[in-house]
Amino acid sequence: MVKHIVTFKLNGTQEERRQVAESFKAALMALPEKIEVLHSMEVGINENPAEDWDVVLTAIVNTMDDVAVYAKHPAHVAAASLLAGHKESRACVDYEF
Repeated sequence: MVKHIVTFKLNGTQEERRQVAESFKAALMALPEKIEVLHSMEVGINENPAEDWDVVLTAIVNTMDDVAVYAKHPAHVAAASLLAGHKESRACVDYEF
């Protein structure tokens, strides 16, 4: 199994970042029903104003090849497009467990 963890730092006002984060979360949470290789999806929106990162997601798939299938799936591409113009930074870690 592979755990795919991604964090996002968004730009804009706190209100704008929260609105984008909520829309992004809703789109991501719908993905397990649409993407066969995706076992689960967890999305968190940062509640700590002392921290800089806004959103974290954890997705679980069987293999590293499945990470690529997930990334290229049209439903994932559509969800990711919600961050267009709002993404300041992205960090990702994929590991087997």
